[in-house]
Amino acid sequence: MNEPTRHTVGIRDVCFGERVKLVDPVNLYGCTLADDVFIGPFVEVQANVTIGRSTRVQSHTFICEHVTIGEGCFIGHGVMFANDLFKQGSPEPDSAHWGRTVIEDEVCIGSNATILPVRICRGSVIGAGAVVTRDIEIPGTYAGNPARLLRTF
Repeated sequence: MNEPTRHTVGIRDVCFGERVKLVDPVNLYGCTLADDVFIGPFVEVQANVTIGRSTRVQSHTFICEHVTIGEGCFIGHGVMFANDLFKQGSPEPDSAHWGRTVIEDEVCIGSNATILPVRICRGSVIGAGAVVTRDIEIPGTYAGNPARLLRTF
């Protein structure tokens, strides 16, 4: 019987700000975490991700490459970010063609939301289980699949 090939990541090539808190186990590689960021257990943050000051990322969240999260954000449990939309019917091997996601400051994203390559404006709230498929340009509360505006602030 052949032995499987094992890849271990843990924490590698991360730029840490001050007072960053991590709850193991985490996979962090090639990313930047600003001051006072909190990362819960079972979170993966991939390369080319930046997480702004005082942002909290709760357990079981996956943040793929090319995501920028602003300051003072809250990312709930089990939030999934996606950067490859399978436009050709299969995964795109070239990361230059993957989408980019920008979460502006003070955004709250509820548990189990899915965020495709979009821009979410400052101060928005994304409800639990929402699927964000388009840019959010008006601050408010969004929910559903696809996510729709429920109310403005």
